[in-house]
Amino acid sequence: MPSTPIERFFALLESSLRDARFVKLVLAKPRGAEPGLERITVRQIVLRGEPHLSFLFHHTTRDVTSNFAVADGVARARELVGTQFRNAHLLTAGEETQISFTKKGQAALKTTPVEREPTAPQEHDREKQRWLTLDRPFLGALGVTTAQAQLIPAMSRKWKQINRFVEVFAHALDASPLAQANTVHVVDFGSGKGYLTFAIHDWLRNSRGVDAQVTGVELRPDMVALCNGAIAQLGLQGLHIEQGDVRSYAPERLDVMIALHACDIATDHAIHLGVRAGAEIIVCSPCCHKEIRPQLLSPHPIAPILQHGVHKEQQAEMVTDSLRALLLEAQGYDTQVFEFISLEHTSKNKMILGVKRKQPRSPEPVLAQIAAIKQFYGIREQRLERLLQADTTAA
Repeated sequence: MPSTPIERFFALLESSLRDARFVKLVLAKPRGAEPGLERITVRQIVLRGEPHLSFLFHHTTRDVTSNFAVADGVARARELVGTQFRNAHLLTAGEETQISFTKKGQAALKTTPVEREPTAPQEHDREKQRWLTLDRPFLGALGVTTAQAQLIPAMSRKWKQINRFVEVFAHALDASPLAQANTVHVVDFGSGKGYLTFAIHDWLRNSRGVDAQVTGVELRPDMVALCNGAIAQLGLQGLHIEQGDVRSYAPERLDVMIALHACDIATDHAIHLGVRAGAEIIVCSPCCHKEIRPQLLSPHPIAPILQHGVHKEQQAEMVTDSLRALLLEAQGYDTQVFEFISLEHTSKNKMILGVKRKQPRSPEPVLAQIAAIKQFYGIREQRLERLLQADTTAA
């Protein structure tokens, strides 16, 4: 039988691991052996098919993870408890055990019964699906990866954004009439440095096996030259970048319309172009919402809320994008408005997705909702609505 408190503590830890009752181990009250280290959390994971203990070292400014085989992890914990940490909490199914040490090194052990379910080891090997791999040549040409196909640390957020966008597009494609198409024509307005433009082209051609014809439209001539230089360097077919503006660009064929971060009413013009061209998929990530904000009359029930500038800006964004989504619905699209990617990675994270509806539906109920919203907020004009109305009048 273990005689000392620390021996009894680690006997409980080892038995909980053997009996699948282990939940987690927390080491607290550091003695300052490592500057900035505040605590360590230990959980069980499965790594390469074998159980391991994952140590998460919580520092003041960063977190560091180290994984150990179970026996090695227990040995590492033995080295730390009582020497570098004065407290350790063992949480298991059915009880919580705490060992604490005085400044003179005297240990006390306390066990408290609790009702808690055991935690299954996490599958550490199962990473999030990546829709593209880092060895794709375009990533190196655009400066996302090194010549050895290693991710450049400063581009990690862009890499996540690229994969998230391809994921959104892939699901939209499967839900649209384009799911079985052999050729897909994509126009990306405001293509910038081309990260997403190249990614969609690469995924469609190399992962989907589709004859993708992708055009990026960009105002800045230096960005157009940069992207076309990369296209020539890689010898890519079916991808080119043109200098142009969404308000005047007239594509010969448009199956997918993309407009990310088009400022204010440029988003409305992009959506209108997509609708007019009969795009099956419309993807927008709006930027700035200036048109409606000065029109908001601060209706009586919410006047105290909209007196604050930040709230008025948020309200203008919500109302603008809701009207855009409703107008798309009235034009025969199933729409979604959602967070494109976490604010951790980009502040411009709202996305409007429209997929052409397979079965027609009367637009009247949606148009009535639009009219009611405009009346409530005192909105006199919304650019996308006016553009669509002009088409109806001309027809």
